Amino acid sequence: LVVVCDQAYHCCVVGKLNDGVGVVLGHSGHMPAVRVWDVAERTQVAELQEHKYGISCVAFSPNSKYIVSVGYQHDMIVNVWAWKKNIVVAANKVSSKVTAVSFSDDSSYFVTAGNRHVKFWYLDHTKSSKVNATVPLLGRSGLLGELRNNFFSDVACGKGRKAGSTFCITSSGLLCEFNEKRLLDKWVELRTSQATSLSVTEELIFCGCADGTVRVFSPVNLHFICTLPRPHCLGTDIATVVEASHLFSHKMDARYPDTVAVSYDPASRWLSCVYNDHSLYVWDVRDLRKVGKVYSALYHSACVWSVEVSDGEQPCLPPGSFLSCSSDNTIRLWNTDGHSTTLSRNVISNDLQKIIYMDNNTAGLLDTECLNSGNGEKADPQTSETRTGIRTMCVSPDGQHLASGDRTGTLRIHELVSMEEILNVQAHDSEILCLEYSKPETGLKLLATASRDRLIHVLDAEQEYSLLQTLDEHSSSITAVRFAGETMISCGADKSIYFRTAQKSDEGTVFTRTHHIVRKTTLYDMDIDPTRKYAAIGCQDRSVRIFNISNGKQKKLYKGSQGEDGTVIKVQTDPSGLYVATSCSDKNISIFDFYSGECVATMFGHSEVVTGMKFTNDCKHMITVSGDSCIFVWRLAPELTIGMRQRLSDLKQSGKPYDLLCSLSVLCSTRREVHRTPPIVTMSSDSDKEVEEEEGIEEEEEDEEEMISPYMVSGCSAEEETGWYLRNTFVHKQYTEYTKHY
Repeated sequence: LVVVCDQAYHCCVVGKLNDGVGVVLGHSGHMPAVRVWDVAERTQVAELQEHKYGISCVAFSPNSKYIVSVGYQHDMIVNVWAWKKNIVVAANKVSSKVTAVSFSDDSSYFVTAGNRHVKFWYLDHTKSSKVNATVPLLGRSGLLGELRNNFFSDVACGKGRKAGSTFCITSSGLLCEFNEKRLLDKWVELRTSQATSLSVTEELIFCGCADGTVRVFSPVNLHFICTLPRPHCLGTDIATVVEASHLFSHKMDARYPDTVAVSYDPASRWLSCVYNDHSLYVWDVRDLRKVGKVYSALYHSACVWSVEVSDGEQPCLPPGSFLSCSSDNTIRLWNTDGHSTTLSRNVISNDLQKIIYMDNNTAGLLDTECLNSGNGEKADPQTSETRTGIRTMCVSPDGQHLASGDRTGTLRIHELVSMEEILNVQAHDSEILCLEYSKPETGLKLLATASRDRLIHVLDAEQEYSLLQTLDEHSSSITAVRFAGETMISCGADKSIYFRTAQKSDEGTVFTRTHHIVRKTTLYDMDIDPTRKYAAIGCQDRSVRIFNISNGKQKKLYKGSQGEDGTVIKVQTDPSGLYVATSCSDKNISIFDFYSGECVATMFGHSEVVTGMKFTNDCKHMITVSGDSCIFVWRLAPELTIGMRQRLSDLKQSGKPYDLLCSLSVLCSTRREVHRTPPIVTMSSDSDKEVEEEEGIEEEEEDEEEMISPYMVSGCSAEEETGWYLRNTFVHKQYTEYTKHY
C-alpha cells in the first residue's frame, strides 16, 4: 500500500481493521487530521480532525474500536476516537512533550511517554459507550523515582504473560519496566550513547540504539540476549557490495547510521529497522544465532534538488537509469528496470546502483531531525553552519560527462563510465543554480553555469572546460539558463529574460545579446521544446509564459497551477513537446497541453515542494524529486504516452528536433542577417501589453506562424477525465518498497 496525502504525515501505525489490516496516519501542517486507510481496499475509511497544530503520535487499540492521538506540544491534547462513528469519546490535556503512545493488550488503558513523562490513561468502556458527549480521560502518572528527569523516547506495553508490564526506553540509554501499579520496577543499561525506539513481543524486546545497534532482551527478567548485525557503514561504495560477506565485514573506525525505528512482524518473525541515513533493513530473527537480511534499501537523507534521465542513445548508462543529487552531498544512480540482466546488482539496494560521495564528511549523510525528539525544536537546515549539498547537475549530450554544481559554488565534472572526478573548480562565489550543455547539432560543446552570484560562465568542454566568456547582465540570482541551437536564453529573479546568439570571433565563440525582455514577476524556471522554437517559463504569479525564441516575443500565457495559492517553481516539457509539467509551491504537480494550456493531469503526494521533474524517454513515466527527500516515479496514462510517442515519431521523420529553428536555410539566412547588422537589444514591458497578456497571447505579424497543437484532444466526461489523472500506482521510493515481492 502506498498512501498519497495532501499533507505531511508525522506518525504511522498498523493495526487490525475489521477483518483486515488498517493503517493510521497522523498528519502535520494546516488542519491536521488522523486518517484511517484500509490496506486491502486501498481506500481511506475515516478522517478525524480535532487537533490544531499537528499529531505527534497515534495508536490503534487491539480490539479495533479506538484510536488514540496525541497532538504536538502546543496542542496539548490527548484524544480517544471511536473512529467508526467519527467522534471523540474521551479527551484530556497533557503538559509535557509526548513522543510515543502504546495500548495495553486488553485495550483497557494506554501509556504515553515523553519529556520527563510516563502516564497511564484508563478507558471506561461502559461510560464512553453510553454517553455521546466527550468525557474526561482519566490519567495517572508513572512513578519514575530517580529517573524522573529522563526523556522517555519510546514505550510499549507488554504481551502474553507480561501483559501487565509496560516497557520504556530513555534517550540516555536505559530500558525500564513499570509494573501493574505504575511503579518503576527495574531497569538495565543498553550501553549506547542514545536509544530511540522499542518493539516488544511475548518473548523478546528489541531496542533501537545509536551507531546502527539493535539490542535484544528478554521481557521476563530484562536479561540481555544478543545484538543484531549492523547495516552498511556510512560512505560505503555500494557498487562493490555484491556479496553478503562484504556487508558484514566491519572496517576499523567505521561509522554507522543510528537506528531510529524498529517494528516486529510476529507472523513472519521479521524485524524492520529504519536508520537515520534513510536506509531500511528487514532482518529475519527467527533464529537469533543466525540472523539473516531479508531486504534492504538506501535513499537520500536530505532534500533532493535535481533529477536527470538517461537517454536511450547514451551508451554509458543502461536503459531505465536516472540520476539524482541531494543536500546530503551525494549524486546517486538509480535503475528501475527490475528485469534487466545486464546490470550488476548489489546486495544493499535493488534500485540504487552507485553513490558518488563529494567528500569524506559522513555527517551530511545523516538526517539529524530523526534524533531531535529530545532536543526541542528541530534545526533549520537553511541556516545551519554545515550548509552543503549538490544543487544541480546536467549530463552531456554524448553521455560521457556529468556536470554538477554545489551550494558553495564548486563545479565538478565526472566521467559517467568510471564515475571518476576529472574536474573540481570553484566556479562561483555562491551556489550554482543551473547547468546546461549546448546541443550537439550546433557543432559546439559548451557548458553554461548560472549562479546566485548573478554571473553566467560559458566553458569549452572540448578544451578541458576552459573559460570562454562571463556574462553579467543579470542584476539578481539567475534561476535558469538554456541552449536552443546557437541561442542562449537565461532568466532570473530580476524578472528579466536575455536572448543571446553565438557568433564566431578571433577569440572564439562569444554570445551577443539580441533581446532583453522584462516582466512584472519573478521567473523561476525555463525549458525549451524539442523543436527549439519555444521557451516555456514558470513564473511567480503561477503562470507559464511561452516565448518565441527567434524574436523574443511572448506567444502565450496560461495558468500553471490548479490552485489559487503558490508559485510555479519548476517547468519541464516532455520529449515530444506536446505537454509541459509544472510544480507549484503548494506541493502539487500539473501537466498542461503545451499549446492550448489545458490541464490534462494533476497529482500530489510529496510533503514538501517538488524541486525537479523529468519525463522518461519511453514516455511512460515521470520522475519527481522533492525537499522531502523522496523520489516518486509516476505512471502516465496510456492516452498521454500514445500521443507523445506519435509526436516523437512525426518529429523524427521530419527531422525537426535536430533543426535549430525550422530548416537549415532559414537558419543560414538568419545568421547572415545577424552578421550584416550590429546586435540590437529590444526591450519590452508588461505595461505595454497588459491587455494582450490578459487574453494570453500577443499580437503576431500576419506572416508569423501561430502556436497550434499538432494533436488536439477531444473533450471527455467526468469518468473519462479521471483516466487522464496520472495513475496512482506510482512507485514510492522511500521506506515502503520492501513490501514488493522480488
